[in-house]
Formats: sequence, C-alpha cells, structure tokens
Amino acid sequence: MTDTIDDVAAKAAGQEPVEPASDEQGVAEQLVAQAREKGIELVGPNGLLSQLTKRVLETALDAEMSDHLGYDKHDPVGRNRENSRNGVRSKTVLTEIGPVEIDVPRDVEATFTPTIVKKRQRRLIGVDQIVLSLSARGLTTGEISAHFAEVYGASVSKETVSKITDQVLEEMTAWMNRPLDEVYPVIFIDAIVVKVRDGQVRNKPIYVVIGVTVNGERDILGLWMGDGGEGAKFWLQVLTELKNRGVQDVCIAVCDGLKGLPDAINTVWEFTTVQACIIHLIRNTFRYASRKYWDHIARDLRPIYTAATEAEAPGPGSKSSPRSGADPIRRSRRCGRTRGVSLCRS
Repeated sequence: MTDTIDDVAAKAAGQEPVEPASDEQGVAEQLVAQAREKGIELVGPNGLLSQLTKRVLETALDAEMSDHLGYDKHDPVGRNRENSRNGVRSKTVLTEIGPVEIDVPRDVEATFTPTIVKKRQRRLIGVDQIVLSLSARGLTTGEISAHFAEVYGASVSKETVSKITDQVLEEMTAWMNRPLDEVYPVIFIDAIVVKVRDGQVRNKPIYVVIGVTVNGERDILGLWMGDGGEGAKFWLQVLTELKNRGVQDVCIAVCDGLKGLPDAINTVWEFTTVQACIIHLIRNTFRYASRKYWDHIARDLRPIYTAATEAEAPGPGSKSSPRSGADPIRRSRRCGRTRGVSLCRS
C-alpha cells in the first residue's frame, strides 16, 4: 500500500517515486509537501485526494479480480485458462470528495461482480449518506443538487436525489410493518415535538410507543406523525395496529393523563395495568404549590415514587418529609389520592 501511495505522489509531482516513509504520518507529509511544491491542489478533479481515491479503488478492484480468477495479475498460472483478464472499462463514480474516474477490470466470461464498486453503481455509499443528511436538515431536492454542483463540482439531478431518499422511505415502511414480540412487560406511550418542513417549517408532534422486551431491552415499536389534535380514538387505532403486528399482551402501559387513553389501552389489551407517567404526576403536583416550593417538592417526592409499595412510601409525618413546604406536599398527596392516582409504583 505504501508503494502505491508513493507512486501516486511521484506522478502528481512529476518526479521519480520517493522512498517509503517510516510511518503513515511521514507518507502523508511527503504527499502534501510535494503537492504544494508543484502547485497541485489537494482537492478537485485532478487533485491529490482524487488520484489517491482512484488508485485505492482500482487496487481494491484488482484484488477482487485476482480473488475471482484465482491468480494475481501477470501470474504465469493464469495462462491458457478458460477465464482470464480482459482489459478494463472506464467509469466515473461520485465520491465524498467529488467525481473520480476509475478503470474497472473485466474478465473474458464477464462473470466478475465487484463489491467495492458494484456494476452500474455511480455513487459510493458516503454520497447517499450526505444526501440523506442534507434532506433531514430540510433542504429540497433542488437545493441538494445545487449543493453538490457548488461544493463537489458534481452533477446530481433532482431525480437522483429523490431516488436516494425514496430508498429510505421504503426501508422506513418495512420497519414500520415489521413483526413484533408477542409480549412486552412495559410499554411507554408519549409524543415528541419536532420541526417539520411541509411547505414551511412548523412544529408537529411525533407519537411514539417504546416497548421494554422480556430481556430488558428497549425497542421503538413505531412512530406516527400527527397535527396535535389526536385523542383516544387515534391511540386506539395505533394500539390496534401494534396488536395486528403481533403484540398479544402488555403487562404495564405507562402514559400521560389523556382522557380516554386508559380505556383505549384496555380495549386492545384487557388485562393491562395502566400506570400514569411519574413525570406527569410530578408536574401535576407542582400545580398545587407555590413556585418557591418546587425544588423541595421535587426532592421530597423522590422517595415516594421510588418506593416499592405505598406502605413503604414516607408519609407527611416521617423524617424524610420537608420542613419547609410540608403543607404543599401534604396537600398535593391528598389531591392526588382524591383524583384516584397514586405516586407509588404498584
């Protein structure tokens, strides 16, 4: 590999091949120094990086051909064999540093199928990742195409950008329809708000269901986009979809206080225990006390909602009760019980 790099450096600088460097850092310094001395750009169509990329890809393709034929290039073992090398064909591939023209080896029987740069492949994997990253940041197909033309000097049509993003949509659809486990000990139902570009950038809720498997691993069961007006009927459809994908039973479902959601959960899974989310319970508790007591409440509620049973939870008269703000704490617990909700985990 060092000889290949030295050869490229010599060709770029118009000199004889240099002696191998003692390490990779030394090789890199030699390449950069010689390129600058001769006025050769590091990037660009004829830059040093493009020539290095070309040589590395062609070396890898030659190694694949040798493995396919069973002998190295110019090896006498390959004489008079039915299948042998049959020259090369040129093709231009789009890489992360711009377009690079490479020579792909061919064989007589046309049975060689490269894996580094596949047949009819015009883009390396890194280019697709760049397109997806730009698309995820809200750029349109036209803006992505213009970005490649300006930064990489490469022509990528809007249709090509659409095909790349459509591949992700196909994978996303397959992921959304994948079969699920029959039993999940716990599922969490919630929503996150993200910025979505739909003509204009605006906030939209993404509803998510996260399941904990019997092995204790978390798994995102699905994502659904809404407009913010979804209610229990929407969640009934989502949970029914999960059941149709294989979820036959859920032990505990953790959710917020959306009206009708517990009934929707028990409609799909009759014996599921619905547990109000601890975070929502704490936030609701804050409403019954002044802002100056919130830090005390948050600290003193922890031994309550981490207790294994309600009997183990410290009461208002215990040593762990707050000295300041005891009345708001006691009042909050009474209000929670009146509403039929307990902070203790069952």
